[in-house]
Amino acid sequence: MSLNRYRGYSLRNRIFWGFVAICLLSVVSSTLVSYLQLKNNAKEQSRTDQQRKSDALMASLDYAVSHEQIQSEDLPEVLSNKIFEISDINKADVIIYDLKGRYLISNKQPEQITVKSLPISLINDVLGTDKRLDINTYDAALEANVVSSYMVLKNNTLEPIGIVHFPYYHSDSSYFRVFDSYVRKIVLVNLLLIAISIYISLHISRHLTNTLTKFSELINRLTLFDKDMKPIRYYKNDELSSLVKSYNKMILQIQDQKERLSFTEKEQAWREMAKQVAHEVKNPLTPMKLTIQNFKRKFDPNDPDITERVHRMSDSVVEQIDLIATVASAFSQFAQLPEKHNEIFNLNKEIASIVRIFNDDNIFVHSNREDIQIMMDKIYLNRIITNLITNARQATASGRESIINVDIEQVQKRVTISVEDNGVGIAEDMYDRIFEPNFTSKSSGMGLGLTMVRKMVEEYKGDISVKSELGKGTKFTITLPTNI
Repeated sequence: MSLNRYRGYSLRNRIFWGFVAICLLSVVSSTLVSYLQLKNNAKEQSRTDQQRKSDALMASLDYAVSHEQIQSEDLPEVLSNKIFEISDINKADVIIYDLKGRYLISNKQPEQITVKSLPISLINDVLGTDKRLDINTYDAALEANVVSSYMVLKNNTLEPIGIVHFPYYHSDSSYFRVFDSYVRKIVLVNLLLIAISIYISLHISRHLTNTLTKFSELINRLTLFDKDMKPIRYYKNDELSSLVKSYNKMILQIQDQKERLSFTEKEQAWREMAKQVAHEVKNPLTPMKLTIQNFKRKFDPNDPDITERVHRMSDSVVEQIDLIATVASAFSQFAQLPEKHNEIFNLNKEIASIVRIFNDDNIFVHSNREDIQIMMDKIYLNRIITNLITNARQATASGRESIINVDIEQVQKRVTISVEDNGVGIAEDMYDRIFEPNFTSKSSGMGLGLTMVRKMVEEYKGDISVKSELGKGTKFTITLPTNI
């Protein structure tokens, strides 16, 4: 489906990209949520491990100093050997300071201890609470986060005797490795989901838009002139079925209205036809009756001119009978058009041939192409053009030379034929009446010519229109499909 047919994106593309966007948003959001969740889990796990190690470490130290009452200065001697055991068991470094923040003992060598004395503010914070005090730092050498935990060590009488420093090292790379492994798996799953979503969205959007396009084409082709309006066959029970039911219901209503309208129009047309026929037949019957009555009243067998009078009366009656026959023939032709025999021919040459019959040098034919091919019945075309040119010649204004222009133009698959004269013109309020069966603006005629022209044009699903200006002329324009 070309985007040139629509303003903006087509419905199919909007559905497709909507599916893809939702899928991508789902992938990104699930990945982001997973990342945040893993990060929070890692931090929570780190805090849990730190709490567990610090509790185990303090339990070991409390047990080591609980056998006798000791003071701060006794810690290096009491813990000189046990501190290594406690560090190995808990897999953690231990540094102990006295209550003034001076270094006492550690499982590490003294030269490895970078902080020999604690600041007074830190000492006050640690001694001022019974809870563990944590300070977060970063060790650039180890590329790890360090949580320095400070806790108060008490003897068996619960007197503070020292400050325990427990450095806890943890690296973000641990949960990044878990996240990387998770992402590798989830990306593969999401790529598979994206592929499946794209396939499903393409299938759904193509099916939906193809169905809607089919419905649109059927609706666009629907005209009141269609003899057979076919309903849409759609057997799925979804939202489109409501549209199909409405369309099929509309067709039934249109067909019903067409039948009623057709019956009404035919009935009205035949009534008008009957009145017109009666009027046209009555016109010649009246003079016939008067002629015969006058002849009967003045009939004299001894009149020497009786033979001549009989001949004159006979000629008059025959003339009126011929007129009645002409009326009957005209209405017969109007009631039933001849059977069409379509053929492909050069429209320019055919119209030029029709114009030559009039033997009028003031009829000019123009065309935008040398060869315009059309498929239709030549007799139909002849009667259409002949009627229009005849009307144009009869519309000649007094004191002005008649000039008639016949223009032929082809644009893609449509042909436009216009017949323009410089005659007396037609009043605008008469535009809608000139195609009526019994309407004529001339002193003679039955007003069937333009009605037949319109009927023949509509037989080929064409249009006919008129534009006129009083005193300047009239232009009839016919548009027909080439049917090729």
